[in-house]
Amino acid sequence: MQVEDGMEKETLERDIGKEWLDSAVGTLAENIARWAGEGERFDTPVPGLSLFRRENVTEPTTGMYEPSICLVAQGAKRVVLGEDSFIYDARHYLITSVHLPTVVQILEASREKPYLGLRLKLDLREVSQLMVDSNLPPPQGGQAGRGMAVGEVTPALVAALQRLVGLLDDQRDIPILAPIIQREIIYRLLVGDQGARLRQIASAGTQSHQIARAIDWLKGNFDQSLRIDDLAAHVRMSTSTFHQHFRSMTALSPLQFQKQLRLQEARRLMLAEHLDAATAAIQVGYESPSQFSREYNRLFGAPPLRDITSLRHMAVGERA
Repeated sequence: MQVEDGMEKETLERDIGKEWLDSAVGTLAENIARWAGEGERFDTPVPGLSLFRRENVTEPTTGMYEPSICLVAQGAKRVVLGEDSFIYDARHYLITSVHLPTVVQILEASREKPYLGLRLKLDLREVSQLMVDSNLPPPQGGQAGRGMAVGEVTPALVAALQRLVGLLDDQRDIPILAPIIQREIIYRLLVGDQGARLRQIASAGTQSHQIARAIDWLKGNFDQSLRIDDLAAHVRMSTSTFHQHFRSMTALSPLQFQKQLRLQEARRLMLAEHLDAATAAIQVGYESPSQFSREYNRLFGAPPLRDITSLRHMAVGERA
């Protein structure tokens, strides 16, 4: 009898927790919709916090994810990293611990129920400082592999994110309260099911931290010729170990990673700064325009001129 009573109590507590979480996520969705308005993205006055709204599903598009937590309050989204696919929704968040080139697609969105989400950038220095300052309990998860993963949304995490978005109602509080709430969010992530991922990246001396340093170097020097031996030596790893751990974290080889950085920057230069394809190719480090065009076509699904023309027509249509 006592066992049955215990099981019933556990079931009741679980149902109450689920109802509270559904209600909290619903409230968060309402606040995101209120602040995002009719736009697709709102970079809020809270440092690192952006809100997103889309009223339609999208085709897969390339993009760079930076260290951040992304949460969907309504709808669903898929992020592809190499051959891995990560889908997150109102029950799951996406955490990214290093800069990663991805393919992104919104899966669930409509005018009646738009996609509503947020992204909070993570400062890995703050992560490291919290680890130093605190006697943290061990994370729930085991060792980390990829630099990106999906975790389960918890009531404590949603409550902290609610309070962060709530600061927009009285923005005088942001300078004082935002850093405190963001520190709590980092704590919730560090002790959650994906905490091992953040801890390994933020801990100096770990192989994950060394790969993160290599990624930072590539981001700042993608237009330079790349010698893998030199980059491995720069982060104090053997070439074979560097290759293995770089692919494990990013799902790409260092050369593939550099190529995606180059192509995405070239696309930005052509779209935003109106450079022609040949000039953009040279500026990002290509010596052969024909090679640039082939690799651009392979990544974006169209040659440079056709792709940029299509993007500009889409932008005009969205503004109309």
